[in-house]
Amino acid sequence: MADQVVPHFQNTSGHDSIAIGAREFMCIGANPPFDHPHVFLDMGRENEVVCPYCSTLYKFDATLGAKESSPSDCTWTPEAA
Repeated sequence: MADQVVPHFQNTSGHDSIAIGAREFMCIGANPPFDHPHVFLDMGRENEVVCPYCSTLYKFDATLGAKESSPSDCTWTPEAA
């Protein structure tokens, strides 16, 4: 299970919406150190969800990989501790 990391996305650039290839993910708001608490979001059967902290609208896009976003600058990879 350690090889399966929940995808993380951020919106430092202030996009109106972000297309992602995952229905379950973490929103961190902006890149650290300006991030908000990392929030786990689950779209369930819906195709979009709004982060309750930063109001970023995330839209599911089945053409993207689970760790991909459009715009591509919204994917964030946690650094190993």
